Amino acid sequence: MPAAHVHEWEAMKTIFRLHIVGTDAATARDAARDCFERLEYLETKLSRFVEGGDIWRLNRMQAGDVLHISDPCHRCLLMAFDGYEKTGGLFDVTLGRAITHIKDEVPGKPTVKSGRLHVDPEHATVVCKAAGLEIDFGGIGKGFALDELKTTLVEWEVPGALLCAGASSLLAYGPNAWPVQLAAEKNRLRLDLHNAALSASGSGQQGEHIVHPADFGPAERPRAWALAATAARAEIWSTAAMLMTAEDLQYLAPKEPELTAIYAETAGAVERVF
Repeated sequence: MPAAHVHEWEAMKTIFRLHIVGTDAATARDAARDCFERLEYLETKLSRFVEGGDIWRLNRMQAGDVLHISDPCHRCLLMAFDGYEKTGGLFDVTLGRAITHIKDEVPGKPTVKSGRLHVDPEHATVVCKAAGLEIDFGGIGKGFALDELKTTLVEWEVPGALLCAGASSLLAYGPNAWPVQLAAEKNRLRLDLHNAALSASGSGQQGEHIVHPADFGPAERPRAWALAATAARAEIWSTAAMLMTAEDLQYLAPKEPELTAIYAETAGAVERVF
């Protein structure tokens, strides 16, 4: 593995790290600066915590309101809703209030979600049919950002890189394979990440933040990993895989063309389940 130029930036409540190879230090520095400017912009559009941002405004819509949003927010919403359909409703970015309820350890179960939004597939417009939903992109927002940063690096003609959003979302492109490890209680599994993305989901770092959309019940497994063509798609499937039964996996996973593999921790060991 050649030496990499490493640059990092804090955004979206995590550390983004770029391992850039195949170019000189000055080009890597300038490309990284461009990436981080892009990242700051994306945070204003994808984070529900940025006052006045797209998601902040979207979460305050009332029935009949029409909201024009940015192109990145529009594309991320469409991908999230597509993920909802492809995972049988197990990946759901509209559970913001329920997740906050659980994270804050409020007594009792969260209230059943209500509300309905229509996202125009052709234009960056959202119509609120009924108020009550709260969008929280969470992991898919970080994955989407990694995919955008890859595009920026390719525009800079950077031949290869490993892009990281914390330790849970990785994206590699270029001629090099990057060794990564999936760690469970009893074993570790090494993968060589090559022109692909890997996402990890679990309850270890953030507590019980992944719940079943139907009844807010706990996840099926403690950890899951998804290998996919893009980081956003990997985030969708690692989250959904936490909630999927073996039957769900067999039925739903083969229908996603961008999905390469799903790994899960079973009885303390990492195993491939798709």
